[in-house]
Amino acid sequence: MKRIGVLTSGGDSPGMNAAIRAVVRKAIYHNLEVYGIYYGYSGLINGDIKKLELGSVGDIIHRGGTMLYTARCEEFKTEQGQLKGIEQLKKFGIEALVVIGGDGSFQGAKKLTEHGFPCIGVPGTIDNDIPGTDFTVGFDTALNTVIDAIDKIRDTATSHERTYVVEVMGRDAGDIALWSGLADGAESILIPEEDYSMEDIVARLKKGHERGKKHSIIIVAEGVGSGVEIGKQIQESANLETRVTVLGHIQRGGSPTAADRVLASRLGAYAVELLLQGEAGKMVGIEKNELVSHGIEEALSRKHKIDERMYQLSKELSI
Repeated sequence: MKRIGVLTSGGDSPGMNAAIRAVVRKAIYHNLEVYGIYYGYSGLINGDIKKLELGSVGDIIHRGGTMLYTARCEEFKTEQGQLKGIEQLKKFGIEALVVIGGDGSFQGAKKLTEHGFPCIGVPGTIDNDIPGTDFTVGFDTALNTVIDAIDKIRDTATSHERTYVVEVMGRDAGDIALWSGLADGAESILIPEEDYSMEDIVARLKKGHERGKKHSIIIVAEGVGSGVEIGKQIQESANLETRVTVLGHIQRGGSPTAADRVLASRLGAYAVELLLQGEAGKMVGIEKNELVSHGIEEALSRKHKIDERMYQLSKELSI
């Protein structure tokens, strides 16, 4: 193998640049040429591909987002689009590909591998929803962004003696909500993986109010429903002054934490190692602080699960 490619796809996440840097420098260390594919699978189809040198990835390890940019691509979901992409890879002499992204990105890597083109996936998504790894690149940074926001919200909630509903990202996975809620002592945490009872939420709020509690924080993952609507229901049912904050895309940006920079560096380099060993159709991950790899198809067939013990602990500590 003499030449590999790297792309980022789907939603951006802090640490993607660190992963790109690791792929490029690890490959060059082993005398491989590296080509960056810009704008994800869309750029792959369109041939938006450029050679990357050591200096190409200098001064990016601390930057959020992705220097290769990212885009959604409906055409690549078709076999015709996938074959177009492979033709572009062959045109540039690229023999294997590292794909950095989430579930949808891995689906694309799986398809390329099925067509005979070797791919390795690096899990990059703030949702932490990829089975086969304890953590995904970007989760820790997004989590700390949310915690910082909730800390500030709690200050004003205390000053005005209000209940605050905070909506965080997590369409299908509640990790951001659960971890931030536990870290910030939220009274209730609403996640897609667990049913919730408005009666139970209201009862908790009233119980706290009766013992002299002046403010409360409710964390809602976006996959559960609108934080605004849930806030209205709480105010009407509990008769407590309630405000809602939707954090939105602020959770995706920012300089990656040390944890994300190190994780991205380790996973990016490991992806190159697997390609050098002749592996394909796999994703890299970390389990119990050890680097691991799993078949992409196997990982995609498994369902992301929340840590039930953490969820129960959050309830026990918020009495």
